[in-house]
Amino acid sequence: MALLPLHLISLTILLHLVAAQQTNGSVPVGASLTATPDAKPWLSSSGEFALGFKQVQDNFLLSIWYDKIPEKTIIWYPEDGPTVPAGSKVDLIDRRGLVLSDPQGKEVWSSRSISDLAYAYMNDTGNFVIAGSNSRNIWESFDHPADTILPTQLRLLQDGNLVLNTLEMFSGSAGNAYYISGTRDESNATNSGFQLVFDTAGYMYILRGNGERVDLTVRDSLPSGDNYHRATLDSDGVFTQYYYPKNPTEATSWRVIWYVPENICKTIDSKACGLNNVCSLDDNKPKCECPQGFSLLDPNTPNGDCKPDFIPSCDEGESNNEGDVFDFIELTNIDWPTSDYVHMNPTNEQTCRTSCLNDCFCAVAIYRDNQCWKKQLPLANGKKDPSQNVKAFLKFRKIDGPSGTGENKSRRTLMLVGSVFSSMFVLGIVLLIGVIYVCFLQIHKKKAGNSFPDSAPVETRLARFTYQELFEATDGFKVELGKGAFGTAYKGVIGTKIVAVKKLETMVKDGQKEFKTEIISCRKSVVFDDDAGDVTVLTELAWDCCHEGEVTEPPCPCPFSVTSYCLSSN
Repeated sequence: MALLPLHLISLTILLHLVAAQQTNGSVPVGASLTATPDAKPWLSSSGEFALGFKQVQDNFLLSIWYDKIPEKTIIWYPEDGPTVPAGSKVDLIDRRGLVLSDPQGKEVWSSRSISDLAYAYMNDTGNFVIAGSNSRNIWESFDHPADTILPTQLRLLQDGNLVLNTLEMFSGSAGNAYYISGTRDESNATNSGFQLVFDTAGYMYILRGNGERVDLTVRDSLPSGDNYHRATLDSDGVFTQYYYPKNPTEATSWRVIWYVPENICKTIDSKACGLNNVCSLDDNKPKCECPQGFSLLDPNTPNGDCKPDFIPSCDEGESNNEGDVFDFIELTNIDWPTSDYVHMNPTNEQTCRTSCLNDCFCAVAIYRDNQCWKKQLPLANGKKDPSQNVKAFLKFRKIDGPSGTGENKSRRTLMLVGSVFSSMFVLGIVLLIGVIYVCFLQIHKKKAGNSFPDSAPVETRLARFTYQELFEATDGFKVELGKGAFGTAYKGVIGTKIVAVKKLETMVKDGQKEFKTEIISCRKSVVFDDDAGDVTVLTELAWDCCHEGEVTEPPCPCPFSVTSYCLSSN
């Protein structure tokens, strides 16, 4: 899950401190580091923070980390975290800034600092700063955070709120906020938050314009002594503050101080787990798990999307007479609150089950408090909540079994193999009959000459199309709309128009005349365009589309359903 980072600001650095860094923690222009297991990093003046290469399996990651704790916890890395092979380099180059390149010299990432550079330094706050020739900071790692926030690094939105929201991966736009601090005052802007503070003592709080302090870190919740402090925005969407003793007397690790939201599984817009997945809390952290009948799309991403073993379809021609085709997997305390398209209220459990079984669009039915919600795939915002008395019915095809594995799956495989061989046999017979039929027609033509001597010409003034053009327009005569007395109609697209193409299958006396007459009689659907000269001999289809949220009986097979076409003689 991609998350929108908190808005950040640069540190205000006094000039005398900048000057001091030039001799302690300073990095001159032209300096470089090479990615090797024993490479020395660029250290801050206190030695608490380091910038260099951290080994990640067989590759290396340019990063900043805490250097005085055993874990060497990483607090920053370039956008998207590119890893590079051994022998790669990072250079501080004038008018280019930090430049990461692979062993062949190809640029992988750069800070793109185009001004004249004077030097850089690793600050004791964990901020790597590049200074210009006028001693002003022109690039800082604090302005380009990864998943970690350090003291002095935060600020609020302009309206005075601190928010967390998701980021759409493809569009880059921000989704709805799933956490809001509530420090905006629409009636009086001076009471809204104007500063977010994460001080060196480890306290995080919001100052309102009227001087009131809104604590995020609970007062007196921090342990005594000298500690490191950091906050992370993890891939699951939880914002957490930690501390780590600088001088521990025993083995220790990062310890949680507070986090928001308290239960991210209940927040609709957090997207803690992917589509069809189910979120539950495990030690106050979200745990994602595919329900029975589903499996991970990517086994290496447990909080990603789950793929169903069975997808309901209205195109399969299957009915559920007396429950002989479909059945349900019954799960408890699981719901997907935002995926329903039908709400039945009031109803009973049996009616809820039957309605979903007989609805070709229904993948899941949720029953709770004498109400039923029918849902389509994909399912979003799945959650498991033991406090809710809810039942989830997941539809499956009986021939597959409830999980699509084991004996039922093997039987289905055998049936599929048998179907393939049967189809090949039938295809061979059809091809043989076709060859014999073509040969017969050729002989018949030679003997009979004109097959339709009595047929009077029918003037249609319609343009003609080649067989290849119609073959491409119908995607190889793929979608059959219906059969007539002497041919089959197929769905096609000519230009931007949806049309029906009738393919003649039987050559009968006066067949061409009947066909052309039928086209002429279909006045509503045929488009005539004498001036342009590109009129079609095909029938334009009329389509109806379901409106979002509208329910019809039987359900409208969105996105389109053919309501009429003219080329059928039925």
